[in-house]
Amino acid sequence: QLLVSDELIKGNRFTKFPGGGLEWGEGTRDCLAREFMEELDQPVEVLEHFYTTDYFQPSAFRETDQLISIYYHVKLIGEQRFEAKLTPFDFPDDAGLQCEVPRWVALCDLNPTDFKWPVDQRVVAQLKTNL
Repeated sequence: QLLVSDELIKGNRFTKFPGGGLEWGEGTRDCLAREFMEELDQPVEVLEHFYTTDYFQPSAFRETDQLISIYYHVKLIGEQRFEAKLTPFDFPDDAGLQCEVPRWVALCDLNPTDFKWPVDQRVVAQLKTNL
């Protein structure tokens, strides 16, 4: 099973892999573990590296920023502490214009076109090829 994030921002729905930005002085593995704790209250073990972008990717949110996306396999530590949906875009009725909902999905049920961002689309294709 893969964990994805269904998100609603300014009324626009999209699916992406969970994660976030580095804080000053933080390594990439520490960043990922921190993001899981902040967003889902879930400790994780960060396993092997899977993929890093090796091409120019401008930020969709700030035109002066460049993104470098780094993907790892992770394993939950202990029991799952968060509610994850099984249906895409299963937002609460009071979601408003902004919401994030984690969702479990089987790799065989994923398609690159399910994801908004090109780098996530590339990662899905590689996961389907390599796993």
